[in-house]
Amino acid sequence: MRDCNQIDPSAIESALAGTPFARGLHHFATIGSTNTHALEQARTDPAEGGAPHGSFYVADEQSAGRGRSDHHWHSASGAGLYLSVLLRPQIPIADLVWLPLLAGLATHRAIQQVIGLEQDQIDLRWPNDILIGPRKVAGILVEAQTDSNRVTAAVVGIGINLHQRAFPPDLATPATSLDLETGLTVSRQHLLIALLQSLHTEIAALDSAPSRAATFAAIPDRIEAISSWVRGRRVQVHGPQQLFGETAGLNAKGFLRLRTSEGLVTITTGGLRDPGAP
Repeated sequence: MRDCNQIDPSAIESALAGTPFARGLHHFATIGSTNTHALEQARTDPAEGGAPHGSFYVADEQSAGRGRSDHHWHSASGAGLYLSVLLRPQIPIADLVWLPLLAGLATHRAIQQVIGLEQDQIDLRWPNDILIGPRKVAGILVEAQTDSNRVTAAVVGIGINLHQRAFPPDLATPATSLDLETGLTVSRQHLLIALLQSLHTEIAALDSAPSRAATFAAIPDRIEAISSWVRGRRVQVHGPQQLFGETAGLNAKGFLRLRTSEGLVTITTGGLRDPGAP
């Protein structure tokens, strides 16, 4: 298990050459939360010694890992990939909604590439959970710092289950791991490199307004192409909007449309479950 979890900084730097992540690795044996740490590093401007765009933080174990909606992310030692990436995209606050969706697309592609499943065997549950069949294998949490109507820093936290063989019994969504799904022992470093390469591809267009607009405009169709959750599925919405209905695709802003007994509703935040789930 140790070999499959090794982190080789020189190999990572070489594999990520030409990306902003090439020299960005910070590796911890244990930490409270990689996202919390990355947000602390983001508070200071890089010109004044703060962490630069492309810094990323990997932990072998988290004692206080966090998911969306204040959920705890189970982060046992050596069992998963626990990663937070610091971006300084300088985008308008209104565009922040797209970052979790881009991160979801990147994570979906990286997992597919590494474990070799067909695209339709890996699902993206809006806004950014990755499932294999009915079981959750990865989650994403994006947190940002803003100033004067712009995003000055965004932290993309990604947790992927690698080697777990059992999970807590009270999870809202049943969980799985890549090892369980493949019968193999998946390399953490291989997945880390694939994930950062994929994320680089997704965020490369953010530096210019015209390319950003084209990238964002394509996201709803790209998500609908790989997700069974965003169109024609009966779901329960949990979060501020507690609703039941049938999903009716994403709108031009990346928000989910839900057909309910009272008409079409736009879901701007929260998450999805199968009806009847706790």
